[in-house]
Amino acid sequence: MNSNDEPEAETVATAGTGGADVASPTRRLFWSALAVALALLVVDQGTKWWAVSALGDSETIPVIGDAIRFLLVYNPGAAFSMGTGVTWIFTVFAGVAVVAIGWYAWRVRSVPWTYALGLLLGGATSHFGDRLLRDPGFGRGHVVDFIDYAGFFVGNVADIGIFAGAVTIVVLSFRGIEPTAPAERTDHPTPPPAAEPAE
Repeated sequence: MNSNDEPEAETVATAGTGGADVASPTRRLFWSALAVALALLVVDQGTKWWAVSALGDSETIPVIGDAIRFLLVYNPGAAFSMGTGVTWIFTVFAGVAVVAIGWYAWRVRSVPWTYALGLLLGGATSHFGDRLLRDPGFGRGHVVDFIDYAGFFVGNVADIGIFAGAVTIVVLSFRGIEPTAPAERTDHPTPPPAAEPAE
């Protein structure tokens, strides 16, 4: 055996351990993003189920006077009911958004970015589910909206999550917080410098 083999093997082993240490926080953050997305998905679909069962056509329930009220609307298009005749395009966009956000969330190593992407992922997934599974047919489903903002816009809980996630990302970007900046590690603190020998 060559005397140089042992240091080389030790270097490879150390590099492999370091790679595992780097990947582990990333995986934990990714699961956190999925947990946020799942929570938003459950709340959004639950409130939509309530709206469909509790609100009839043109029925309104005041929440804060006329500023915010519950009004059931089936939206075949995008925000402000744009593109109502091409629902399938929004289905494709929603599917692509889910995949893209999930792919990016896998690589993020910043906690604030993780939660922001989790909100985006949950909202996009819930809308994608509406497009796929709701009437009038597969891939052409109408999104259930029921929160009326003074007649200006009717949305749902998923929209609130998407808006909150987007605003958070804008704030993080302005503050210079990078999505791939590694989180501070506390499991392996830096050892103190060795004491100098007394003269």
